[in-house]
Amino acid sequence: MPESVAASVAALANQVMSIGDLAERTGLSVSAIRFYETKGLVTPARNAGGQRRYLRSDIRRLSFVLVAQQLGFSIEDIRAALASLPQGRTPTQKDWEKISRTFHNQLEDRIQRMTRLRDYLDGCIGCGCLSLKKCQLVNPADGLKKFGPGPRSVLGDRLRR
Repeated sequence: MPESVAASVAALANQVMSIGDLAERTGLSVSAIRFYETKGLVTPARNAGGQRRYLRSDIRRLSFVLVAQQLGFSIEDIRAALASLPQGRTPTQKDWEKISRTFHNQLEDRIQRMTRLRDYLDGCIGCGCLSLKKCQLVNPADGLKKFGPGPRSVLGDRLRR
């Protein structure tokens, strides 16, 4: 085998990994990786023996999946975001920034809701009037019911005074 071909084969071998190696690097089980594959979150190649071979960049993809799920994003939201990444090459910082912009507004909204929940948790929710019908400070005369069911003040609805 010519030296340049051998070098290319060696370089390619360093760019791919088995499902077991990917599981070890990500902390995911092999079955979880297969599940994410069925959902279109990673797409392995197959070697001549039919074994899955993943790109090293799939470590980042699956790490993103784990973090996004912990933040409450659905598999479909994550799949749609990852669909914008290039296949067959390691995504660049610019590629990841595109996903970041997509998630930014959703994350800001979630941060605001969590902040409201934290701020109301001790008072309004902790007082025992979960419907907020009795709370004359935040929800006089149950005026928030016009916004729908649930903890309307925590969700960001406000009465105009």
